Amino acid sequence: MDNIVIRSGDSGDADILLRFFDEAVEWLVARGSSKQWGTEPWSGVPKRVERVQGMAADPGLRIAMVEGKPAGALIVSEDHDPHVPAVDERELYVRLLITSRRFTGQRVGGRLVEYALDEAKRRGIDLVRVDCWAGGDGDLQRYYESQGFKPTVRFDVDGWTGQVLEQRVG
Repeated sequence: MDNIVIRSGDSGDADILLRFFDEAVEWLVARGSSKQWGTEPWSGVPKRVERVQGMAADPGLRIAMVEGKPAGALIVSEDHDPHVPAVDERELYVRLLITSRRFTGQRVGGRLVEYALDEAKRRGIDLVRVDCWAGGDGDLQRYYESQGFKPTVRFDVDGWTGQVLEQRVG
């Protein structure tokens, strides 16, 4: 989409990320999916604020902008999250994909997924993986499947069930 520009992020984007998480929590609670990220706004939980500050400082952070306004965020890394089973090849891992509820329906998430796939190609990596919450109505997993990802393994972290999905880009 021509009106989506993706820029590098930095530690100054922590407030933007917190706003995205707060919007997402409010939306998830309204849908009855509070088990994904809880019921409290992330901006009010010091441990989560600290976590988001770490995300903002991640060199893999990218921010999607629509008409100059932050609309979504992506973090990619060649390291997978510790709760996810390793693979025996190089990969690009989507550690965060979040969009502002204000830009729903404008394909911000899809454009960020495309960016991740293009980044994998630029780095000569054939495998892109992501994980998501496997609970609720399954909409999140179906979203990633609609973006070309295939489910692989499930995992559990203290009662939080996740699904790993992957896509080949080669």
